[in-house]
Amino acid sequence: MRRWIPFLKSDPVVAVIRLSGMIAAGNRAGALNDQGMAAQVERAFSRGKPAAVALVINSPGGSPAQSSLIAARIRRLAEEKDLKVYAFVEDLAASGGYWIATAADEIWIDQASVVGSIGVISASFGFQDLIARYGVERRLYTSGKSKSFLDPFLPEKDEDVARLKDIQSQLHDSFIAQVRARRGDRLADDAELFTGAFWIGQRAVDLGLADGIGHVVPRMKEVFGDKTRFVAYGPRRSLFQRLGARIADDALSVVEERGHYARFGL
Repeated sequence: MRRWIPFLKSDPVVAVIRLSGMIAAGNRAGALNDQGMAAQVERAFSRGKPAAVALVINSPGGSPAQSSLIAARIRRLAEEKDLKVYAFVEDLAASGGYWIATAADEIWIDQASVVGSIGVISASFGFQDLIARYGVERRLYTSGKSKSFLDPFLPEKDEDVARLKDIQSQLHDSFIAQVRARRGDRLADDAELFTGAFWIGQRAVDLGLADGIGHVVPRMKEVFGDKTRFVAYGPRRSLFQRLGARIADDALSVVEERGHYARFGL
């Protein structure tokens, strides 16, 4: 009530946006994407008069496009509202998770946080020998020579692999440009920085990937005072999701997400 009384100074408020999970397009359970986070991000920057916005990140990455879209939305709103953004990493901000973290003006991590993995990865399977063993014949008809690009039921083509690597290189260049633009002179001159390697805690700080070791509540109170209040924003699950109507989809998503986290030993 106090904040609505004229001429009475209110305690500072920090809007906290939780960004947790694998980054992927669509309505997959637990996945982070721009569409699913848009309303919460917009409210965090617009509701009331926050002193700052804090991103609490715990993500192994995922879709490059969705990572870019989320980061771009955060930057646009930060500039429109003239608000400083702080990122706080929990277990990890790797790959696309780190892309989102770079939307912040400052990045703070735990001494055990995993940070980095500035690279691009693609993974698939080849089933052509398996189906041949069981007498299954693959029949595929296209009207364009590239329409069967990396078909898992056909032998791998050298030209397809070369094209994939070119696409990955373009995405990698975009990722590097984002990190350089946002971190600037804070980045160390280290040859390993953009190789896809990742680091923990203070080593990530030394490389300029983060600004220091710190956690959201104590750090924000250090900046804005002990009376700082926190308002949390995050994705809302539908009634059907809460009741378990998408159990099969949830199970598949969990398996895939665990695979992403396992790459970082988590």
